[in-house]
Order: sequence, then C-alpha cells, then structure tokens
Amino acid sequence: MIETELVQIALRAARDAAQVLLDGYRDHPVSREKGRRSLVTEFDTRCEDLIRDRLSRATPDIAIVGEEGGGAPGAVTWYCDPLDGTTNFVHGHPVFCVSIGAVDEHGPCCGAVVAPAMGIEWWGGRTVGAFRNGAPCRVSETPRLADSLLTTGFPADRSRDPESNLPTFNEVMQHAQGVRRCGSAAMDCCFVADGTYDGYWERALNAWDIAAGCAVALAAGARLTALDAGPPRIEHGHIVLTNGRIHDELVALVSR
Repeated sequence: MIETELVQIALRAARDAAQVLLDGYRDHPVSREKGRRSLVTEFDTRCEDLIRDRLSRATPDIAIVGEEGGGAPGAVTWYCDPLDGTTNFVHGHPVFCVSIGAVDEHGPCCGAVVAPAMGIEWWGGRTVGAFRNGAPCRVSETPRLADSLLTTGFPADRSRDPESNLPTFNEVMQHAQGVRRCGSAAMDCCFVADGTYDGYWERALNAWDIAAGCAVALAAGARLTALDAGPPRIEHGHIVLTNGRIHDELVALVSR
C-alpha cells in the first residue's frame, strides 16, 4: 500500500476517534490510575477500540500496537495513542490529541495527529510532505539555541534522575529563550513540524507517544536523533527533535 493511502487511513481513523473525545471533553470523565500519576479513562479504551477496528479493516497485514491494548510490532507497525494528554483531558485542558503513526524498518514513515479541542490536524509522510490543517508546514529557521522556543515533558513518575528530566530542564532553561511543557508528546513533535517550536527533547517515552508526531516532523524537515545524537530508537523513547539548525547545541545540553 502506498504512503499516501496510509496517511489518509490514519487521518480518517484519528478524526473519528477525536470526535469521540470531543463528545466527552469537559464532561468530567471518570479516571483511574494505571500507574503512578498515569491516568486512563473510558475514552482511552473506547477510542483505541475504534482505531483498531478502522486500521485492521483497512490494513489487515499491518501490525497494531496501542497504548491500552498493547500488541506485537511487525515489519511495518501502526502505533496508536488514542488519547495523548489524558491528564489534560481529565482536567478540561484543551491540549490532547489522537495520534496514529506507522513505523517501518527505517523509522517513522507517516502519521496523523488530531487535536479536536484546538481544531488542529497534522499529517504527513516521507513522500507526501507535512501538513497542518491542509496547508503545507515546515520546521522553523531559527539558527541559535539562545533564540529558540523549546518544548519538553516529564514522566509520570518523577522520582528518579535522569529519567525525571528535571535537572536537564533546568540546564536548558539557562540557554534557550524559553521552554514549554504542554503535556502531549505527539503535539510537541507536531509543533516542531509546523515551526511553532524550534526543538523538543524528552526521556522515557513510548513508541505510541511519538511515532506519528515524529513522522510528521521528519516530513517537515526536522532532524531526529537519540539524546547523544546517535540513531533514534523510538521504542526506547529518549529523543531530540529539532529544526536541525539548533540540534547540536541542544544535544550538547541534554546528553550531559
């Protein structure tokens, strides 16, 4: 199946799941902890069931791995996060999304991220480019870390360093123009793709958190590496994603 078809399949499924989320937004959804400070709601599971149904019907030969239902990766794998930003969603904060991305032997290849409360959609792939609400998007041209607006995140369990990311956050804050934390890794990646942020780093992510966002960002011209500038392995979740121009400066700080 060609990449343009995969992008459209991901986008349609993400839109359908996003509508389910929007129906429950600011409706005080019941949540429970599945881990320390890690919340899950009925909307997480309902949306993942919907996504799995859509993807399995459209691409029966492609493996599916989801945050709630797990799964085993294949030669090509769909990684889906039915509700990235669950804590935001539970509290009525608008930064949350549906994230569906495909990964092959070369890494993230295409995906779609839909943020319904903000009215923003991103999608893209290696051969199709990157788009925000239907318009082509591109990474920023900010040349220096000192002029950069960055983003990052923190794990639910912030009791251990360096995984807590707190010491690194403090260090980077001394060198960048600003650092934001919105609570959705997928959207962080997409905001790098459309030039809102100049760079992003984070530790201890899962592949479903970043597969789609990284695919869109790479299609928009971003550079993706591990924290030490080595080859990225999204299943390990330690990444640096930038416009390319500030990459080496940011890696020098986050790899300490």
